[in-house]
This record gives sequence, C-alpha cells and structure tokens, in this order.
Amino acid sequence: MAATSSPPETDKEPNWFSRMFSSNSSTSQGSSSTNRVTSIINPSFESFGDILRFRRSADYHPRQQQATMDESLVDIAINAESDISSLADKSKGTIDFFHTPSGAITTTQGSHYADWSTIDWLSDQARDRLRHQVITEQKHDSMWKRFVAFHDALSGWLCVLLVGINIGIIAAIVDIGAVWLTNIKIGVCLPAFYLSQEQCCWTASNQTYDQYQHVHCAHWHGWSSLFHVTSDTAAEYVVNYIAYIVTGVFFATICAILVRTFAPYACGSGVPEVKTILSGFIIRGYFGAWTLLIKSIGMILATSANLLLGKEGPFVHCSSCCGNIFARLFPKYGQNEAKKREILSAAAAAGVSVAFGAPIGGVLFSLEEVSYYFSLKTLWRSFFCAMIASLIVKILSPFENQHLGLFYVGNRYRWFYFEMIPFIILGILGGLFGALFIKLNLAWCKIRKTTRLGRYPVLEVVMVALVTLIVSYPNPYTRMPMSTLIRRLISSCEPDDESLLCDYRRNITSAYEKNDSAKPLSGVWISMGLLFSALFTQTILFIFTFGIKVPCGLFIPSLTLGAITGRIVGILVETFVYYRPNFFLFTIECSATDEQCVVPGFYAVVGACAFLGGVTRMTVSLVVIMVELTGGLSYSVPLMCAALISKLVGDALVGEGIYDAHIKLNNYPYLDIKAEFIDQSTATDLMENKQDKNELIMLPRDGLTLSDLITILRTHKYNGYPVIASIEEASIIGFVLRRDLESIIQQRTLSNIESNMNTCISFSRTTQQQLNSIHLYRLLNRSPTTITLDTPTTTIIDLCRKLGAQTILITNEKGHLVGLLTKKDIIAYVKQKKLK
Repeated sequence: MAATSSPPETDKEPNWFSRMFSSNSSTSQGSSSTNRVTSIINPSFESFGDILRFRRSADYHPRQQQATMDESLVDIAINAESDISSLADKSKGTIDFFHTPSGAITTTQGSHYADWSTIDWLSDQARDRLRHQVITEQKHDSMWKRFVAFHDALSGWLCVLLVGINIGIIAAIVDIGAVWLTNIKIGVCLPAFYLSQEQCCWTASNQTYDQYQHVHCAHWHGWSSLFHVTSDTAAEYVVNYIAYIVTGVFFATICAILVRTFAPYACGSGVPEVKTILSGFIIRGYFGAWTLLIKSIGMILATSANLLLGKEGPFVHCSSCCGNIFARLFPKYGQNEAKKREILSAAAAAGVSVAFGAPIGGVLFSLEEVSYYFSLKTLWRSFFCAMIASLIVKILSPFENQHLGLFYVGNRYRWFYFEMIPFIILGILGGLFGALFIKLNLAWCKIRKTTRLGRYPVLEVVMVALVTLIVSYPNPYTRMPMSTLIRRLISSCEPDDESLLCDYRRNITSAYEKNDSAKPLSGVWISMGLLFSALFTQTILFIFTFGIKVPCGLFIPSLTLGAITGRIVGILVETFVYYRPNFFLFTIECSATDEQCVVPGFYAVVGACAFLGGVTRMTVSLVVIMVELTGGLSYSVPLMCAALISKLVGDALVGEGIYDAHIKLNNYPYLDIKAEFIDQSTATDLMENKQDKNELIMLPRDGLTLSDLITILRTHKYNGYPVIASIEEASIIGFVLRRDLESIIQQRTLSNIESNMNTCISFSRTTQQQLNSIHLYRLLNRSPTTITLDTPTTTIIDLCRKLGAQTILITNEKGHLVGLLTKKDIIAYVKQKKLK
C-alpha cells in the first residue's frame, strides 16, 4: 500500500495526478494560480491535499474562491465517461454537486460495483434524486443549463429509441440470414443464390407442391440435381441426406467455436441471467458488445442447423445488450446501476416484440417474467421501445410475415363450449410436459456440469447437431423448419388441399357438411403417425439441446411440440364428432351453425399456448402474445384456460418455471419478488443459520490509525464495514463502503505525498482541523438499514425485495450492534428453508 515516505520531487518527475494535487504553486501559459480542488471529505479543509498531507509550508494560504460547477454539470449530464461514484457524499446519500468543483471529477470506465456483486438500490436511487434536484435548480441560471436539464429529462426516451431501432435492425438481419442458411441445407436458387426456396419460386410459372406442401420449381435446385444425380432414385435421397447433415453440422460447429472463442456469455437463452441482473446482480461482460455480436451471428447459425432451439429468448439477451451499450451514452443511466435497469427492462420488452411481432405482449413479458422493479415510467418507455422495435422489423425484414403469420388465423375459427373439455386436457398435457422437461433438462445440465462432458462444449454441440440432423431428415415434419411446421399445423384444410394432413373425403358442393364430407382417410392417419414420431423424437432432442453452448431459446421448440400435440388432439376430437354426430353435446352445438364444428388447426394454437405456459409458467403475457399472433380476440378464453391449467399443473409437480430452475442451478443470488415465503423465525434464527459465520468487523469512530485500516482492508475483504461509537459502546454511527476507503488510500499513493502510517482515522462529525488526521465523516452512510434481533424473517426478506437493501445491521435491546446480514445471506437462508 502507501509507503512511509516518497522520493523528493527533484529526483523524480511527478505524474499528472501529483501535479494536479500539488500544494506548490505552478505556473503555466494560461494561468499562474494554484491548481487544487476542494475536499469532499472534510469541509474544514480547503483542498483535497489537506486530507493527504500533514505538513505545509509556512507561506501556504488557502484559496478564497471555489471552482464553478459549469463544466462539472456538463460532464455529468452529457459525458458518459464521467464516473461520479468517487465523489459520493454518503452523509447525503449521493454527490454534493454544489460543492464539488470540476477538477474533482475523474474519468474511469464502468461502474463502481465489483463483478459478481449486488447493487445498493437505496444508495443509487438517492444519488439520482439529488442529481435531478441539482440540475433542476440550476436550469434557470443560463440557457446552457436549461438545455442540460432538457437533455437530462429526455435522455431516457432517447436511449430507448436507440435501443428499439438497433434491435429492430439486428432482428431483420437475423431473420434474413437464418432463412437463407436454412434453405442452403436443401438446395440453391441458381438464378439468385441469396433467395430462399419460397422466394425463388415466386416468379416461376411451373410451381408444384408435394404432399407435404413443399413448393418446387425449375429455378430451385436440390443438392442432388447440382451433382447431376438422377431424380426419384435412392441415390438422390442419399445425396440430399448427406448434404443436409454436413451443412447443418458445419453451421453448428462454427457457432460453437465462435461462442467458445470470442464470447462465452453468448451461449444459452440469456433470460435467467437477465432476470438475475435486473434484480440487482452484476455480471461484467454479459451485456457487452462482443456478446451482442457473437450472439446475433450465433442465432443465425444455430437455427439454420435445425437444432431444437429458437431465437426468441436470445433476442431478449441481445436487446438487453443494446440497452446496456446505449445507456453508456447517458450517464444518468450508464453511471447508475439502479437507473440502468429501467433501460434494461424496456430493452427486454423490445426483444420479445421483435421475436414475435407482439409489442404489447413484450411489455407484459418484461413486467411479468423478467423485471424486478417496474415503475409506471418504465412501463411507458417499454411500450415505446417495443413499438419502435416492431416497426423497424416490419419496415426492414422481407420475412416480416414470419412474425405476424406464425400463428395468424384471423377470425376464421369458431370454438364451441363443449371444446373447453379438450382445451382443459391440452392444458393438463402442457403442465405435464413442462414438469417433465424441467426435471429431465435440469438432470442433464447437472450431469454436464459435474462430469467431463462440460469440458468439451464444442464436441457436445457437434454430437447433438449430428444426432438431430440424422433423426430429423427422414420425417418430413421434422425436416422442415419449426416455424414452417407451426404454420402447417395451425392452418385449416381447404377443399383443394391435397396434402396428407388434409386427406379427407369431402362433399364438393358443401365442404363442411357433417355426414360424410369430412371423413379422415389414410393420409390423415399417416400424418398422425409422423406427428407422433416427431413429438417423441423432438421432445428427447429438446431436453438434450437446451443448455448447450450456443445461443438457444425455448419458445419456438415449446410452441412446436404444443402445436403437434394440439393438432393430434384436434384430429381425434374431429374424428369422434364425425362418428358420433348424435352425441348430445355435438347435437346442440354443431347443428346450430353452418361452419365446421371442430377445426384441428385451432387446437394446435391452444396446444402451443399450453406447452409454452407449462415450461415457462407465463400467464398474462403469454395469452396476450398468442392473441397478437393469432389476430383473433375471440380466442382469448380458450388460451387463458390452457395457460392457467398448464401453470397450475406445472406448479403442483415442479413448483417453478424453467428460467427460475436454471437460476437455481447456476446458483445466482436471485430473490424472487413474486414468491411467498411463510416462516416464523426471526433475525436471531437467521444469524444462527448463516453459512458464512465470519467475524464481525467494526470500525470505531475514533482511535483508528491508517496502518490499522490498511490491515483490516487486507485481512477482511468485505464490501463494507459498520462504524460504531467505540469498542465499549457499539452503538451504530453509520456504514462505510470498502471501495470508498480503498479510494482514499489509493489517492494517497498516487499523489506521491509523504505518508505516516500512524495517521489517525476519524469518522467524527467535528470540523476542528487536525494536522495529523484524516476525517472520513462524509463517507459514512448515516442511515443504514437497521433491525433488531426480534425482527421477523419475512420482514427482512421484504426489506431486500421491496427496498433493495444490500446490507442490514442488527442491534440488541440496548441498541448495540451485534450482527450483520447481506442479501446473499438471506438468499442462502431462503434456499435452505425451501430444500427442507
């Protein structure tokens, strides 16, 4: 740490920091005045050097005037490089802008919180309140300060605007790249290689469709035709099969290598980590620029490899990366972690908006599933950000219909009251599937983390991709992209539809007549067998795929499996209605309408909602997303029923969604704000059950030397230390953070000023100047969160969840400090109780 003496200035050229804080007068071409700054730690001193220096020359005279705040406010309001945390006056909860000159503002990158730590919500919110107060009071001084205040008030809207535009552009690029690479696996459009199979055949005059509704034309050439293999032979099938596997494995391998090499945080869905970070946890680099770039490229490659994963969840991570990057341009958010989370919440809403084309559902997703604190102001900005992002995708993406057309059925379908029974069955199946998937996926992830398999993530990706492609190609329904399969499953069967899925005996004059006009033929049952096979294989592959080291979401796979199940149930109900037309429920409902009584495509929509709800336990946001996707408000009741039943069944079997389960698996310090905790224990019980029963380190108000302080900082590396009146009387004076104490000691070292390790450290409020002492009173947080030993545990948990308390001090009946609890201690206690 600091040495007892420093070399004389004549022997060594002082650095820029020493020259800035030197007490000797230094002349320059522009000014001959002394360059010093006013102390923010002890108001009785005239300069920062008074804290660090113990002897002054006899001819020293303090300055009579302080520097102005003009440059300071401009830097703080506009310059994202200004780190205002080092100027924090803990006695006021934030920076004293009125008495802090511009020279005291240092420029350091990033936040003042350490990696893998939790933020102090109360302190950051207090800092922002005083910051806003200062700028508001000074806006009448000049036109420039009025502009600064206007910029500060508008910065939140500007930030979310940039986030929405950027994530919309990224989503359009990802859509274009994913569609093109997905079609590369099956062939090439020779007139224009950059077109997909569907686009290639748009202008062709000889379009044909096979029994699975795949379009074919002369412009599109499969890999077998490129190698001049005779069509309709075994050789053609083998060549296309090999090309499908080789290209898919190649895409997956490149994706895994990019993630492994450049951005390890780009793997997975990202939603569990986003939830943890929004709750107040710090993970450095998780929202970085490299993570955004590699995750965007990885989404294109992973989805093109036909792996059982989606890009909807990773879009939430990408949009949060955009929010973090653009927040740096506005120090109101970039230098305040609590305020930054407002931008991240709005960004998460934009991620779901571009993924599904559902801006309202995205806002509700951020509110229900991701955000920890969601104020009304954040709601408005989230709505604006989601709207802008969805608009940009609609303008830029030529495949915009993939979002709006994924489940779009309009108001074509009509449901009847007796169909609530199969809808409830689909909800139960969705809850069962969600519980099964969560259990098995967590078991596999634990095996990956505890065995040698976790050491070879690229090899695991290659093996999963190889097995997936080998199994998927023989089945036409698994060979096609999942988004295409969903559109096939939710579509209704028209009279001129000759696909196997719509192989019905129909009456030409009346397509929806009940007696023998919709009798399922052999093609329907063949499709049923293929769908059962797809459901079985895709479920197993989904369990092993989610969690591999590539960008992988679970929205589209869950929707696909639910749509398959829903279509199967719909066909069975339709068949039952056909063969039992006189059943009393069918007689009452079906005879009163000229429309088709049972539509299997609508069952696919309800099944998709039920399965996704069973996996994620989403309710309100899920229903709104599905209503926006289908385009029919009349479907809200069946969708609500399926989502609610699936959540109830899933909670009864597992108790948590997939995101919360992965948060626990990774041991993130997340305290669920929506969970109910019933316990009769008190702070005394919580202290006794602490996992880390470390020694309680208390700093006395007076009597501590610099050497003692350095020893404590080196030996006991805590985030902060309570300050008490004396060792004999442990009444609480305040709480001081470790980073502030280290900052003072570091400034002593950088300034090359003679140090005395016996210098007294004082946290006293007295303003009497002492030459051989350091007064740190203004570093104190004089209103720390304090409870007694009899405080109920539920109250302590609410202090952390609702007030965002990071550290809680515990006193006895005499008001003396007897213990200390951190947010991590409380999270560990809650986990311990749940395991019991």
